[in-house]
Amino acid sequence: MNKLVERIKNGLITENPTFVQVLAMCPTLAVTTSAKNGVGMGLATLVVLMFSNAMISAVRKFIPDKIRIPGYIVIIASFVTIIEMLMEAYLPALYSALGIYIPLIVVNCIILGRAEAYAGKNPVLPSIFDGIGMGLGFTTSLVVVGTIREIIGAGTFFGMRIMPVAYKPASIMILPPGAFFTLGILMAIINYVNIKRAKKNGTKAKTLEHNCEGCSMASSCHGSNQ
Repeated sequence: MNKLVERIKNGLITENPTFVQVLAMCPTLAVTTSAKNGVGMGLATLVVLMFSNAMISAVRKFIPDKIRIPGYIVIIASFVTIIEMLMEAYLPALYSALGIYIPLIVVNCIILGRAEAYAGKNPVLPSIFDGIGMGLGFTTSLVVVGTIREIIGAGTFFGMRIMPVAYKPASIMILPPGAFFTLGILMAIINYVNIKRAKKNGTKAKTLEHNCEGCSMASSCHGSNQ
């Protein structure tokens, strides 16, 4: 049980895919014009992560190593197609708002990264919880960014007005530059907190920067560039 809880904590905090690993920046910046969009994209990704991790873990011993990545992509694409069809049928407004970013979940580096780094090497149950943890971490980051942008840029939260009528929204926050401003400020704050905590504990700070050393897809990237 401790191992399963650790997988949840790992995705939410220790290796948060957005704020720690700096992955999936495209949907993070593109769909977070509102908290609702962040929840929709995050939960769709969570479901795909959970089921694809489970399936990949279950069949990992039957997939030849040479076709490992194509095999993973077929499994992931199957679940993304199911989620896309369900959202189009039952959540048409959200489906329209997220647009092309729903099918693009197939190439989301978080999903393929977890398949390669964890699900392809571990049993089914821990892999499911790893997917849940990473999905929750991704959802949380999208909701945080989306909430800040929606409140400042539109004066609403989940479509409900929460700012005074006299408040003049800063419309730039719901435009592409607002996504960069919000994410940059959040990462600066997290870096600052990590540095202060590290100084207090006398340890080396973990700052948010792209580094191939800790990337789960590093071996695949290096292999493709040789």
